[in-house]
Amino acid sequence: MGQTELDEVMAELAGLADPKMREANEKRGDDHGVNLTKLRAVAKRLKKQQPLATELWATDDTAARLLALLICRPKEFNRDELDGMLRAARAPKVHDWLVNYVVKKSTHAEELRTAWTDDADPVVASAGWALTAERVAKDPDGLDLSGLLDTIESVMREAPARLQWAMNTCLAQIGIEHERQRARALDIGERLGVLKDYPTPPGCTSPFAPAWINEIVRRREQD
Repeated sequence: MGQTELDEVMAELAGLADPKMREANEKRGDDHGVNLTKLRAVAKRLKKQQPLATELWATDDTAARLLALLICRPKEFNRDELDGMLRAARAPKVHDWLVNYVVKKSTHAEELRTAWTDDADPVVASAGWALTAERVAKDPDGLDLSGLLDTIESVMREAPARLQWAMNTCLAQIGIEHERQRARALDIGERLGVLKDYPTPPGCTSPFAPAWINEIVRRREQD
C-alpha cells in the first residue's frame, strides 16, 4: 500500500463530507460528516486491506478510522494493539465500531474484557462492560451474574454516561437471558431509574432496563 493510495482514499472521504452532517454528529461527539452508508460503500469497494487499514487509523481522522475498522482483519491485531486503539478511540462511533466489529472478532476479546472492565478510565471500562453484555447473552458459562448485578446496583446510577449505558445494557441482557436473575434485574432497574426518561422514537424499544427486559421477554413468549 503506497502513499498515493492513502492520499486518494483520504481525498475521497473529504469529498463525501457534509458540513451539516458533521454539525449534527458533533453534538454526539463524533467529529466527521461522512454518511455512513456511503462510507460502507467505500469499504465494500476496497475490501479487506490490513495495511491500508493501519495507515488510515494512523491518520487520527475519525472518518478514516471508521473506514479502517471496516476494511481491517480483526484477527491480525495483537492484544496490545487493540488496547492502544481503544484508548485512542475517543469518538463514540469509533469506540463502538472498534468494540463491535473488531475486538469481538479477535482472539483477545476475553482477555481484554476482563482487563478493561475494571479500568480506571470509564470509557475503557465501558468497552469491558459491552463485551460482558455480549458474553451474558451468548456465552455466559463462568460468569458470576449475581456479582455483576451487585456491581451494577452499586455503581451504575452515578457512572459516567458511556459506562452507564454499557452497564445498563448488561443489566438488560441478564434480565432477558437469565430467568433466575430476572426479578432482581427488574428491581435494580426500577430502583435506579437509569434511562427511564430517555427519548425513544415510536416503534423502538426503550433502553430503560425494565421496559427493555419486559418487551423482549413478551415478544419471545408470543413466538
